Amino acid sequence: MSRVGVDAGAIEAVFLTHFHGDHTLGLPPFVLHRIFVDPRPITFVGPAGIEERLEALGDVSWGPDWKTVMRPRFNATYEEAKPSGEVAGYKYETVRLDHGTSGSNGYRIWVGGKVLAYSGDTEPTAPLDALVDGTDIAIVEATGPGDVFSHMSWEAATDLKKRHPKTRFMFNHLYNGTVDGAVDDLQVIEV
Repeated sequence: MSRVGVDAGAIEAVFLTHFHGDHTLGLPPFVLHRIFVDPRPITFVGPAGIEERLEALGDVSWGPDWKTVMRPRFNATYEEAKPSGEVAGYKYETVRLDHGTSGSNGYRIWVGGKVLAYSGDTEPTAPLDALVDGTDIAIVEATGPGDVFSHMSWEAATDLKKRHPKTRFMFNHLYNGTVDGAVDDLQVIEV
């Protein structure tokens, strides 16, 4: 974060869409920073079970030291996402999205007079269109070309963008396909 000018200590809220490892296992280094470098308060918002899941991640990451040494110094609270709410001064709405058997949360967050949609992983179904509809910016996944189980393909991302022409899109979770020609593939969806 510091390489791109983001102050990790200034982050007041983290919204988690679901608990798959590729969306949570990057949290331990961030937690270390918040414990030992900048202990300002932070709130984690996510699906039901967020406290249990993140506390278990702390246990796996640091063993018994998590509960006895580190957790008491970690100035964090957990909040199960509500249909609508406010955290750290930011209004948000939660939209339940389709992603495999467990699903995923998408969020509409009001920031500086703009509405941001964030999907995490999702299939290109009606709830995703509802999440994106009328937003200024949408950060959504575009996993790869063709049929990508429980995710959105580059082709479906292109179609989503066409259905919401006034929304500016940023695509993430790009990992399927080959490295050779990836730039050409990405240009198809105008990232």
